[in-house]
Amino acid sequence: MFELFPIADPVPWPFAGIFWPIATTITVYLIFVLKLGPMVMANREPFNLRGVLKVYNLFQVIFNILLVLWGLHAVLWKRPYPDFSCIMTLPFDHEMKNTERMIGYLYYVNKIIDLLDTVFFVLRKSYKQITKLHLIHHVYMASASYFFTRLYGYGGHFLILAGLNTITHIAMYAYYYLSSQNPNIKQSIWWKQYITILQMVQFVMMFSHSFWTLMQPECEVPFLPIFIILFMSGVMFVMFSDFYIKAYLKKKTT
Repeated sequence: MFELFPIADPVPWPFAGIFWPIATTITVYLIFVLKLGPMVMANREPFNLRGVLKVYNLFQVIFNILLVLWGLHAVLWKRPYPDFSCIMTLPFDHEMKNTERMIGYLYYVNKIIDLLDTVFFVLRKSYKQITKLHLIHHVYMASASYFFTRLYGYGGHFLILAGLNTITHIAMYAYYYLSSQNPNIKQSIWWKQYITILQMVQFVMMFSHSFWTLMQPECEVPFLPIFIILFMSGVMFVMFSDFYIKAYLKKKTT
């Protein structure tokens, strides 16, 4: 049924356009991390993925840094968007359209790559890290990135949100990289808990920017994606706040 909806920006790139590749990926992901993976690992020793994790986390740090720098250069130097309170998707004939499209697409692809986080948890039998928050966050980011680009095209209002999320991921994967170097280093990384605070701050900024856009009477950014962003950023803020309280504040009081 979803194929009845038009593709806003039909580009012949993997996972872009048609629905089935991303739907199949998320379905297989959930089956593996919730059922198949734990079954396969039940009678096995956890895999030693220290080398793999070093490469993966370093890749994520570099990838996200380059994406942020490219986005900042495009938005602040080239200035394709005259008003940050109402950032519309660029028209197809705009000179910066391919840049906007590619940045949006690479961000979307990275949300698919992020699903490997949970796969590694399963292979290492770190099941306590596979929380409802973790699963909801990963599935939502991958699926929402697809739906938004499918229905509304790449870039526009979503670039600000993608930029905030990418900056947060730089700090997160930097921590993962350092902790993968030596498991004992986790205790000495004092800023671990501040990553969760940074995640909460990004959701507040996402909510605020979308609400600000909604208040612009002449803005033509579609209402539905703004509403979804407002709702989900609020939900995510509550869930991350609950995690922070349980993981850090309650520990200090016990």
